[in-house]
Amino acid sequence: MSSPAAEPANLMEAVVSLAKRRGFIYQSSEIYGGFNGFFDFGPLGVELKKNIRDCWWNDMVRRRDDIVGLESSIIMHPKVWEASGHVAGFTDPLVDCKVSKMRYRADQLFFSPIVVDGKTVGYVSALESEKTTEDLQAAAESFKRKKAIQGTLEPVQPRDFTAAREEEIPLIPSPATGEPGSLTPPRSFNMMFQTNVGAMNDASSVAYLRPETAQGMFVDFKNVTDTTRVKLPFGIAQIGKSFRNEITPRNFIFRSREFEQMEMEYFIHEDADWAKCHEEWIVWCEAWLKSIGLPESHLSRHTHPKEKLAFYSRGTVDIMFKYPFGVQELWGIAARGSYDLTQHAKASGKPQELFDEATKKKFVPHVIEPAVGVDRILLAVLCAGYAEEDVTDEKGNVEKRTVLRLSPRIAPVKVAVLPLIKNKELLVARAKDLYTKLKRKYAVNYDDGGAIGKRYRRQDEAGTPWCVTIDFDTIEKPGDTFTLRERDSMQQRRITEAELFALLEEQVY
Repeated sequence: MSSPAAEPANLMEAVVSLAKRRGFIYQSSEIYGGFNGFFDFGPLGVELKKNIRDCWWNDMVRRRDDIVGLESSIIMHPKVWEASGHVAGFTDPLVDCKVSKMRYRADQLFFSPIVVDGKTVGYVSALESEKTTEDLQAAAESFKRKKAIQGTLEPVQPRDFTAAREEEIPLIPSPATGEPGSLTPPRSFNMMFQTNVGAMNDASSVAYLRPETAQGMFVDFKNVTDTTRVKLPFGIAQIGKSFRNEITPRNFIFRSREFEQMEMEYFIHEDADWAKCHEEWIVWCEAWLKSIGLPESHLSRHTHPKEKLAFYSRGTVDIMFKYPFGVQELWGIAARGSYDLTQHAKASGKPQELFDEATKKKFVPHVIEPAVGVDRILLAVLCAGYAEEDVTDEKGNVEKRTVLRLSPRIAPVKVAVLPLIKNKELLVARAKDLYTKLKRKYAVNYDDGGAIGKRYRRQDEAGTPWCVTIDFDTIEKPGDTFTLRERDSMQQRRITEAELFALLEEQVY
């Protein structure tokens, strides 16, 4: 028996601990103190990432007739990034603390005047979080008490540091020191990683690690249309590494400097109903996230207001996810018009047009772009799947069970094969036979170490949906059945080998 599963008091801390303990995610270069913004994926983590990528690729490309795949290079001609606007405009506002030497993104650093009876008596600051306003209010109340200021404290009015007036900047305290006067005015910081290509190390050899995979699809647009039989509407999909020199990497793998993207550019006729197509892709993306186990209750939409859209954008909607540190962007679906193809046509001198047989005219297609990070999805499924519950055994003893409820589609290990006792030759032989058969198609774990209950707990933490125990009934009774134990319910039943493979065929796709 078990009590209802519950989130721990600090879910993020629990998820990070599990990720390290079970071999999902390690800090990169940990033996040297780590390297901020970079992570390594362990044995279970690399399987989970691969399964997320494979599910997306199968559903986005292989199971559709209108999408083809591409893999473009990480380092592209620097003119690509000039044409796309990344060299001039791919920037974040940077703020330095001159005392602590800490750096912050200005749009993630919030402040407010402390107003008592209509008079500003000081300023407070706080880094962005789901409790930014509460933190600022608490700091304002603390300031009023310490300064013994009489009167009524008015509610704080949070603004990010990019909105600070020149005369306010010296009055806003640094989050690092708590003292005003050390923060610099915001300045633009280009997030692209710069490198050099070739033997020379000068301006002529400057290149960049790509900050997104999208431009590869635009640059190869004509190659794809000229070498395949694609017809509008159609898409080009790509999975690959991207690199952004984030000022403040944070929230574990949510915002890092090296990450993996899954992007698709869906090209449509310039006269097509872009709003309808945009909505169709939003719905598709929401359904896909649910298919890999993300609960609908954690998903929401954020529509970018018109005044905050890029000048070429027709509309952008973000699918948001409720992470432990707040509701944040998971998947962006943008209607980008013909901007990208037009820019590359101008910069390269190579037209990026298609011929319309109906009108006998050439035109530049428009594009809908669903773009999502593999790492953000991985973090989302870990957070949504993590639970702790009290379990009572047959003797009435209560122990805590940590379980990772991952969808069978993406679970790193699909089945664990467990011989009841490891020193019984017939049990071990049958277990290894089943294990060998399963391995031909699925990621399977063989575990014969320790009591069967402890082995179940290990698999629960790894997110393994099913455990198959080879027991004495398997070899002594007719039918050649095993004990199948389900992770979520912990229910057990007898199952044959054929039924096991049928179950996996249905659930793992």
